[in-house]
Amino acid sequence: MKLLISNDDGVNALGLRTLVNHLAEAGHDVMVVSPDRERSATGHGLTLQHPIRAEVVESIFHPNVKAWMCSGTPADCVKLALWALLDAPPDLVLSGINHGANLGTDVLYSGTVSAAMEGVIEGIPAIALSLCSFQSREFTVAAQFATSLVAQLEQNPLSELLLLNVNVPPLPQEKIAGVIVTRQGIRRYIDVFDKRVDPRGKTYYWLAGEVLEEVEDCPIFADQAPTDVAAVREGYITITPLQFNLTSAPGLSELKQWQATNLKF
Repeated sequence: MKLLISNDDGVNALGLRTLVNHLAEAGHDVMVVSPDRERSATGHGLTLQHPIRAEVVESIFHPNVKAWMCSGTPADCVKLALWALLDAPPDLVLSGINHGANLGTDVLYSGTVSAAMEGVIEGIPAIALSLCSFQSREFTVAAQFATSLVAQLEQNPLSELLLLNVNVPPLPQEKIAGVIVTRQGIRRYIDVFDKRVDPRGKTYYWLAGEVLEEVEDCPIFADQAPTDVAAVREGYITITPLQFNLTSAPGLSELKQWQATNLKF
């Protein structure tokens, strides 16, 4: 398959290199367009106020891989690749392997997920991959699973355009409980702004949040699948299908009922 790979941890990230090399060694045609530095938690931001630069990268990845580093955001990287750098569109866009989980509502902030979602917006199925630890530097299990998943998608393409958000617990292969399809959970943080003073006497703030894990359940799809947060906690690799259409089906139904009597100009 022809694969486009990006990330938000930067072109030199070990997770990216491990993923790229595994897929290249499996015989795929791999191209990389990645940020030139870490761009975590940038969401789906695009660079509009200044130019985006891209430089060819050598000697980081497998010799068969063509790679660029980009001055923009993760979403910029994929958009630039699809519209300017690649000769033909890829069969699949991958993003990761992120250093840290992208579970529940993390996906709204994640540069990793946004890079993959940019592929879906452009009509290309995508996978976002994350290792659920900031301490572990062992990305091999996640890369091996990614290689297996890509092979399965090559043989059995999805009938619907989706982003598969994959989270891998930081466990040895023999301790992984299995692979399970999940729904998006709710993961909230206690956001704390640390107030500091710089050497010139000016106040600044540093955001530091403590995760609360899953603080409540979402009733939609509750009878169909466990949440990604709960399943990773049990040692499962999770696959959560995502889409960019954020329309609320229950909300749409309720508002249509209001429309006749309550919504007036």
